[in-house]
Amino acid sequence: MSGGAGQLVMSGPLLLAVPVAAAAGAITFISPCCLPLVPGYLAYVAGMSGIGTGGADASALSLPGPGDAAGRPQASGRVTATLAEATGPAARAGPQGRAVAGTALFVLGFSALFASYGAAFGGLGEVLLAHQRGLVQVLGGLTIVLGLLFAGLLDRVPLAGRVLRPSLRPRAGLAGAPLLGVLFGLGWTPCIGPTLTAVLTLAVTTGSAARGAFLAFVYGLGIGVPFLLAALVFQRGIDTFAFARRHARLVTRIGGLMLVAVGVLEVTGVWTAALAWLKVHWVSGYELPL
Repeated sequence: MSGGAGQLVMSGPLLLAVPVAAAAGAITFISPCCLPLVPGYLAYVAGMSGIGTGGADASALSLPGPGDAAGRPQASGRVTATLAEATGPAARAGPQGRAVAGTALFVLGFSALFASYGAAFGGLGEVLLAHQRGLVQVLGGLTIVLGLLFAGLLDRVPLAGRVLRPSLRPRAGLAGAPLLGVLFGLGWTPCIGPTLTAVLTLAVTTGSAARGAFLAFVYGLGIGVPFLLAALVFQRGIDTFAFARRHARLVTRIGGLMLVAVGVLEVTGVWTAALAWLKVHWVSGYELPL
């Protein structure tokens, strides 16, 4: 079966090779190989899921109102706009959409990384691997900043004469999602099954680099679809359970602090060392069936 799958990916019809590559990715998701991706992913989804739910952005309404102690008039335009943004239909529907969109961008990040390996084995992919340590440190630093935003620790930091508001969190979360995907892709060595081996082998086969890149991308999407389903389930839990709704801001902050911890581990190299240990002691004898 595995030999047939590898041969199909190498030289079979593309229409049949695509579902095989996607299925191989899905199998990778449920294998021990995917374990290192989970903590950072859950931290990110927790951060994005709580934003805008159950008053998570209530601090955005902290400007003086009509009944403030000083008796000053309300800055109606700014506050009204903020109030509408926090209570309108878009805000109520926003958290689930943001969590799923963020997960999709996260998946696209590591899928694009896999595609670079397939398209430019010895080219772009080799450059990325050669500078892996520096890239991991830079992206780890960005992860720390994103985590601090989620945790609300940067809400009142002045930047270029303006104060960062909680409304910045969703935009920053979406912008950071593909970078997180690249980060975890760089720091994660999957179990090399026969299908992925065949896909990457295409990179050194004359005239097959584009096919290899495309199938490597599909392989990444195969891993990513279960991540999308997990994001939907996680957000549904936030929306369904009253306790989660009431403490959505706490969920966001916990996710942010978890991201900060992951970023610190990435920057210091502890994360890489832990992955190396897992590879030797956890998945060294594991072989993917497809």
